[in-house]
Amino acid sequence: MLNRLFGRFSHDLGIDLGTANTLVYVRDRGIVINEPSVVAINTKTNQVLAVGENARRMVGKTPGHIVASKPLIDGVISDFEVTEKMLKYFFDKVHQDTMGFLPRPRVVIGIPLGVTEVERKAVEDASLHAGAREVYLIEEPMAAAIGARLPIQDASGTMVVDIGGGTTEIAVISLGGVVAWRSLRLGGNKLDQDIVQFARDQFNLLLGERTAEEIKIRIGSAWDDGQAVETKMRGRDLITGLPKEVTVTNVQIRDALRRSIQTMVENIKATIESTPPELVADIYERGIMLSGGGALLRGIDQAIHSETQIPIHISDDPLTAVVRGTGIVLEDLDVLRHVLVLSSDDQPFKP
Repeated sequence: MLNRLFGRFSHDLGIDLGTANTLVYVRDRGIVINEPSVVAINTKTNQVLAVGENARRMVGKTPGHIVASKPLIDGVISDFEVTEKMLKYFFDKVHQDTMGFLPRPRVVIGIPLGVTEVERKAVEDASLHAGAREVYLIEEPMAAAIGARLPIQDASGTMVVDIGGGTTEIAVISLGGVVAWRSLRLGGNKLDQDIVQFARDQFNLLLGERTAEEIKIRIGSAWDDGQAVETKMRGRDLITGLPKEVTVTNVQIRDALRRSIQTMVENIKATIESTPPELVADIYERGIMLSGGGALLRGIDQAIHSETQIPIHISDDPLTAVVRGTGIVLEDLDVLRHVLVLSSDDQPFKP
């Protein structure tokens, strides 16, 4: 009863709890938060110093008693307490205008395909402990398809590839359910690590993750478009221990990313091979929809098309496709409740 009372003064939220970024959709208002999934904590006082973008600036630059950490690894919670604190911070930030009442929102959260029962329960418990009164889960490719306004309810095949920071989710959807799927613990963060490893192997240069990400965004690509671009790569020389700068080209970075890109493509092909032929015919006609931050990598659509011979489409604003999908479900929970994942306690749906 008390939760229902507090709920009257709370906003319903759709959340894309990502390895790299967390996005929050507020019912009737749209996307209001898009910040890195990073929390900085003072270990002496156990106090949260910063969350999101402010905390990301601290990564790799903190003194010993301050830890800037990413509480999600490969799309799942690795640090329960820090995740809870991060969610509570976002809940409070959304409810700054609620006249001091404790926020008790209903939330719809996207989760990767194939998560274990323990990993799923961790998301539910972290949300409930952070202040949510009801938690509903939805698989990220399903949310991405809804966010891209694909006809998921039809008796026809729709294929979605959601390339996030920690995972790549590949799913064939028909009649509001997932027919064939693959979930890879490989995403944008792995591409960053590929660049870090390339710098170490080729130049004896130690790069930070942020630097590697900036290089990927600046000149990274998955397909040769005939252009030649280069950039400076700065880090620490592993031999002398001193700062070092080298020039790298887009061809070198593309070679560094090649193996991970090929792994994604091979799993897309394997998913198609396990799909019923009638749905494959639909996919061939409609094409494959790409979403997630990885869809912004230059030439990723051409790389997939060259291997599958299927048209590739990139969703409008692929970074926000999942959170927009959770928002659409939130706006009409009664109609779309069948796309939600049953909670770990198999709790009945509460409208």
